Amino acid sequence: MNEMQRYLAEEVAEDLADGIINRREAIRRLGLLGVTGAAATGMLATVGAEAAAAGSEHSGNRDGRRTGSESSWAPVAQESITFAGPRVPLMAAWAPTARPRGAVLVIHENRGLNVHISTVAGRLAASGYSALALDLLSEEGGTGSFPGEAEVAAALAQIPPERHVEDMKAALTELGRRVPHKKLAAIGFCFGGAMVWRLLTSNEPRLAAGAPFYGPFPEGGSFAGSRAAVLGVYGGLDSRVIATLPAAKAALEAQRLRFELITFTEANHAFFNDTGARFNPHAAIEAWRRVLNWFDDAVDDDDDHD
Repeated sequence: MNEMQRYLAEEVAEDLADGIINRREAIRRLGLLGVTGAAATGMLATVGAEAAAAGSEHSGNRDGRRTGSESSWAPVAQESITFAGPRVPLMAAWAPTARPRGAVLVIHENRGLNVHISTVAGRLAASGYSALALDLLSEEGGTGSFPGEAEVAAALAQIPPERHVEDMKAALTELGRRVPHKKLAAIGFCFGGAMVWRLLTSNEPRLAAGAPFYGPFPEGGSFAGSRAAVLGVYGGLDSRVIATLPAAKAALEAQRLRFELITFTEANHAFFNDTGARFNPHAAIEAWRRVLNWFDDAVDDDDDHD
């Protein structure tokens, strides 16, 4: 089992421990990932014990100086687009804004490019950042071609991470074409957080900022070639992913990048997803505020690349 397959299998075990799915469904999903028999039983038992010990049931515009104003806010509508990829046309949800401060690549969870992730792109656009939410299953026909979330996760696990990196770099090229002369950023959640870490450590100089949410840092990852300001977001109850925080910190310090690694101590894995069982509204609101401020600082920094 490779590193990404192990990560996705452990997410299935955590879903069972948190009561999101039942044991039969967990065994089925692990089977799709290639984990069967004693290995599956042992993984479910181990993660369940860790969750019980950790008590994992916790749930937990810039102001202008004006005398008065009236405004409205809503996520920008997203449109489905395709654009040139390394092998096949890539699929994405595109949310443009009229006067963008910058442009953001959005990378989905192991559930694929769904309504929640498309809406994140729309929220970014409503806050001043044209956003492109990439479907990393484009070569397989897109997220919508699979019958359910378990099959989506299983398909993602079979794809070499290097292919995902190539597709993300093609998406950055498309963002640069659609939003010329503006700085680029990337944000990703869970599996997508892991992918953003990989993009940041792929000798990619075009990113001015990155915000990986509770994604495991890749073994041996190096930020050589990167100039991004990195905001790493973690849930304090997410012991599996937060265990990789020291490695991320060491690699960031080694490259002397500007960074902040923030842990929301009462939040769990996937706390930002308002459609999921682990949604923590207080942590999610604060994390979103910090992300927007981080991106604002990055695009305003004259020392960053254009």
